[in-house]
Amino acid sequence: MLEIIRIPVLKDNYVWLLHSGMTVAVVDPAVEGPVVAELDRTGRRLTHILNTHHHNDHVGANLALKARYGCKIVGPLADRDRIPGIDLALAEGDAITLGDATAKVFDVPGHTRGHIAFWFADEKALFCGDTLFALGCGRLFEGTPDQMWNSLLKLRAMPDETLVCCAHEYTQSNARFAVTADPGNTRLAARAAEIDAMRAKGEATVPSLLGVEKATNPFLRADDPALAAAYGLAGRDPVTVFAAIRAAKDRF
Repeated sequence: MLEIIRIPVLKDNYVWLLHSGMTVAVVDPAVEGPVVAELDRTGRRLTHILNTHHHNDHVGANLALKARYGCKIVGPLADRDRIPGIDLALAEGDAITLGDATAKVFDVPGHTRGHIAFWFADEKALFCGDTLFALGCGRLFEGTPDQMWNSLLKLRAMPDETLVCCAHEYTQSNARFAVTADPGNTRLAARAAEIDAMRAKGEATVPSLLGVEKATNPFLRADDPALAAAYGLAGRDPVTVFAAIRAAKDRF
């Protein structure tokens, strides 16, 4: 079993605390204080940090937490030079075991050149950093549309029941764009209304279910002919359609 605890930090980041057996890990610790507070609350000691990519709001507490707990830092092989304190560098095809749970590693570049995701298949939990968001995807700071689309296809292939544990509470703003990108999607319209109601009550919208993302997230549907037609790109390849959707979101 894998216990998953969501820790809100900064303005809209989430750090994920994972507990299995004697192993305690955090995914993408932006800041130290809230992580230490949660560990103290539960009487646990940190053993691992899992980093998806190098941005400071994902690795900012690496060195402080390592100094405090002596934990092992795990991150992307393709970007090991930008992961503070890294001990173990992983790439696609590798796996990491935390207690009784094992995560497969996927290379998912696009947002950054060396982004990875951790998928706990048995627990149906995906920790995807800034590659896939609820109703969105990360900006292409260092990668290409082709890279990001192929990264998203890897994640889309996972089971519908997969929990999408992304790193930001961007869902409401993503929904505002998504309904303009895909105005005929009635399931999306209903989800957008539900998200507004949740946020009005101060509720988190993350994690989401991958099956819901497949049906409503325009960035996972660039190969849908209806969406291509909506962008005047009927018959064009999905990478071209994805690039158009991403560019529209960047301007939104």
